[in-house]
Amino acid sequence: MNAIKLSNHFQSNATLVSNYFIDNYMATANGEFVKVYLFLLRHMEDSSMSLTISGIADCLNNTENDILRAFRYWESNELLRIEYDCEHSVSGIELLQAGQSPSNNISKESISSIATASKEVSITADSDETPVKAKVPKQEPATAPKDTVSHKNKHASDSSMEKKELRSLLFIAEQYLGKTLSHTDVEAITYFYKDLGMSARLIEYLIESCVESGHKSIHYIQKVALSWADEGITSVEQARRNSANYNKNCYTVLNAFGIKNRGPADSELVYIKKWTDEMGFSLDIVQEACRRTISATHQPSFEYTDTILEHWQQNNVHHLNDITALDTVFQKEKQARRNVSKSKPITKNLNNFERRAYDMDSLEEQLLNSN
Repeated sequence: MNAIKLSNHFQSNATLVSNYFIDNYMATANGEFVKVYLFLLRHMEDSSMSLTISGIADCLNNTENDILRAFRYWESNELLRIEYDCEHSVSGIELLQAGQSPSNNISKESISSIATASKEVSITADSDETPVKAKVPKQEPATAPKDTVSHKNKHASDSSMEKKELRSLLFIAEQYLGKTLSHTDVEAITYFYKDLGMSARLIEYLIESCVESGHKSIHYIQKVALSWADEGITSVEQARRNSANYNKNCYTVLNAFGIKNRGPADSELVYIKKWTDEMGFSLDIVQEACRRTISATHQPSFEYTDTILEHWQQNNVHHLNDITALDTVFQKEKQARRNVSKSKPITKNLNNFERRAYDMDSLEEQLLNSN
């Protein structure tokens, strides 16, 4: 029989993703975190490429904080290990094999470098080498030093306290959400507690405030938690002030536009935060801009209001009196333009009219003959 010749038309440039990762991690993880993990796998074999955290953020359309949060999330799930330097900046990342304990992983070859600020970070990946067993000392002291025993007892006590506090927090979350928590819910709340460093009291207030505003989705709650972390909110009092400012600003603008019985849409919230946080306008100035928008367009228009406020910012408006002064200058300029247009003489050119020549004697003779 003739030999069969096989040919391969598939691309050899591919990234291998563990089935264990797909079955046990991907479904419950935040989609942005999955993107970061796949990106690291993609560049695992390319040691010639130099990566930076800002570069990864640009490639994935994320912020640098999002990338760092993803690193911490996968570290908490034992899929990678992060090393820090003396300045607490990331100095190394080691990818761990999915489904294995980190203790079974050994040092791997460097695949790329990441810079945090001006710091270079070495990312390493798993190899196929067999783990080396740790050597056990021949002699071991019969009793550990008192300081060591005390430290271990304290660590065990703290760990037990954290577990107890977390279980209580999950029970409270079930009461607020009115359902049995799914695996995704538990993962998210655990992430708030362990990775974001939020206290149990702050997480309880987070869930309570979200539920009171009509949002029971864990994805919405996580979005609020991440925004609090970015804004440095670490206590319930800070969160209350933040929520109070949010509600006051949003509903003041919506009322000025005559919008009732709903909260702001995401695009509208971007404008409100821009006017109050970035531009720094007080609510009375924003209300005045909204009033003028309604007067000019007869309908709510965040884009039109934004144009007004940008004009006021360019003219250093900080108080309502500044707007009055700006209006006075505008009216004077407008009146001056009118006066200039009135002072110009209106000249009528009659020379272009084609004159007709009449013979008066001939016309008189025709008139007499007609009679």
